[in-house]
Amino acid sequence: MCGRFHLIATPEQLIENFRLQRLPRYACSYNIPPGQKVLTVVQRADSSYKAAYLHWGLIPHWAKDRKISHQLINARAETLSQKPSFKVAYQQRRCLIPATGFYEWQTTASGKQAYCMHRADLQPFAFAGLWEYWTDASATLYSCTIITTAANSLMRPIHPRMPVIIGKQHYQQWLEKPFSAETRQLLLATDSYQSIQVSPISDWVNNPDHNDTNCLKE
Repeated sequence: MCGRFHLIATPEQLIENFRLQRLPRYACSYNIPPGQKVLTVVQRADSSYKAAYLHWGLIPHWAKDRKISHQLINARAETLSQKPSFKVAYQQRRCLIPATGFYEWQTTASGKQAYCMHRADLQPFAFAGLWEYWTDASATLYSCTIITTAANSLMRPIHPRMPVIIGKQHYQQWLEKPFSAETRQLLLATDSYQSIQVSPISDWVNNPDHNDTNCLKE
């Protein structure tokens, strides 16, 4: 799964990496938990990219209330086309979720060891995501989820699941419409972890209220 990540890139890095015309009001975060607004990138009708903040925890448009979002922070790649919560979004509302690293915890005999997965240069990359809209009597809420898949050899010793990373060369393919099911599945299966490294860190990150450089220290 993916239940916590960080985004500490500069505005300039994000604008360049995601070919953005502008960036909404932005601040680095060392510890992003579910339930917060997270930066996402979607494609406009003219094929340009737009950055926007969406609630992390998807709320299907048919949901009776927003409480379901706590259960839908992640979407399993293997069942996206079958699950009612994700089926339509998978076909029509894909997004990129920028990150500079994510956290996972390995269960050991002495407790849980925190790890940070990141690029050596801490440059941004993108999780594969889906977005949705949900409307009640007062407003429309836009939300998102991070797609996960079975862990590869790098991640397997730490956790059986990992977030899907979309390589920069495939951003347009992931976002564009129309889009064949074969191409979608191919992108989800592509291993973009070659440039990712694993760093053990302290338990400071365990508290989601901690949001500073200590989150990255061993």
